[in-house]
Amino acid sequence: MSANNRLTRSEKHTESDRLQRSPLLIMALLAALGAAAIYILGQPALWRMSGVYGFLFAALGVIQIGSAIMVLGRPTRRRVLFALTAAFVVFLLWALERLARIMPPPDPWIPVDSAIGFTDYICAGLEIVAFAGLAAVTLLRPRPQPKLVWRVLIGVAFTPLIFLVLLASILGIIASSDGFSGAGFPAGTVPPKNLPGGKISTVEYCRPAGVPLAMDIYMPLAKDTDGPAPIVLYVHGGGLWGDRKMYGLGASQANHKGALFSSLQQELNKEGFVVASIDYRLPPGTRWPAPIEDAKCAVRFLRAHAEDLGIDANRIGVWGSSSGGMLSLLLGLSGPHAGFDRGQYMDQSSAVQAVVDMFGLVDLNDFEDAEPIAQFLVRNAFSTSAEVLRAASPITYVNQDAPPLLILHGTADPLVRPRQSDQLAQRLQEAGVPVTLIKVQGAEHDLTTPGQDPSPEKLTGLVVDFFVKNLK
Repeated sequence: MSANNRLTRSEKHTESDRLQRSPLLIMALLAALGAAAIYILGQPALWRMSGVYGFLFAALGVIQIGSAIMVLGRPTRRRVLFALTAAFVVFLLWALERLARIMPPPDPWIPVDSAIGFTDYICAGLEIVAFAGLAAVTLLRPRPQPKLVWRVLIGVAFTPLIFLVLLASILGIIASSDGFSGAGFPAGTVPPKNLPGGKISTVEYCRPAGVPLAMDIYMPLAKDTDGPAPIVLYVHGGGLWGDRKMYGLGASQANHKGALFSSLQQELNKEGFVVASIDYRLPPGTRWPAPIEDAKCAVRFLRAHAEDLGIDANRIGVWGSSSGGMLSLLLGLSGPHAGFDRGQYMDQSSAVQAVVDMFGLVDLNDFEDAEPIAQFLVRNAFSTSAEVLRAASPITYVNQDAPPLLILHGTADPLVRPRQSDQLAQRLQEAGVPVTLIKVQGAEHDLTTPGQDPSPEKLTGLVVDFFVKNLK
């Protein structure tokens, strides 16, 4: 009799502990599952960076997904509290890195930011929604099942919120996996030596704060001389997003087409040039000046491995568009005194011998009349401080020792006003630096606008001729 009484009391307690599968609970669980999927998809790159962080986030992912499934199957207050705790722990780990900056390196959130630099913020936002929703569910007292009409009205009220959670989850999942092509660093990495001609090889060029950075090297099929080849480095654009890959979400955001990458890579290879393309750490997940530090490290890497790569350390060019154009300008203009040279291969120079800037950012304090998206990118990628923006602006570093420059800018560019390139060209001419400015009539924030003049094919030839003249 006593055992039966105890069983009855246990059953009664379990029954009182059960919760309804309300729209609020469903929304919170979707947010938890979306957040977990974001950081789980970055696992391959995270394990390469740190086994400790890899194990930690893998365990959290299993716990978070498992607890969400358990709650969905049988929603009890204890299970909801467990799922709530898991969401809080993940958010806490994010806050300790992004807000407090006290977690030991490497930064465990960088793999999910490989295509969009704020994917970790999406993940953190979903965890907040999950935590708040689950907390509200546990605090609300159980009530009788409402009438059908009220259930319908509640469902309709929560539908937009659930849709936003799903949308954020989908965006974060695609970004963290770069269109399901693999987050972060690729598996097929090779040493920078004896790379096959006519092929693309991926090498690790630097590891700032424990984060491996990838470089794709496009070797020419055959060199027209027996000596070392000149090399041209491509720095992708995008600002807060983009990567070096030719596929996936990052590729579309970097606008490689607008920078004439494919045609230039092919034509330069035909001329016997080696072509390299890099990833770099993206803001706002990584603070400025990390992108230019990475770009300079890439140049130092090329010099340190010049013999292995079969390249001439004294014939290095660079090109890029938009934010990549800005980084290319900084490579050409800012010397060691700027403080951007940090990390590996410090016995090598990061100087380049020729620069092609395609509608790059020149003066970051001159964006008052730009499109709102351009102002947003500048504020979030760099700072709102005029002094910081000045220190990040290429025009600050114009000097008479700068290498030859070719500047291409569309007359209809709504994001970076053509006057920025005008001012840079004028300052360079005054300093006695060889510079050519080509205004592309009708072109917008790329060099493939229909009807533009010169055409993309003509511009490709001009850029190749510039590098041949100055490097070959």
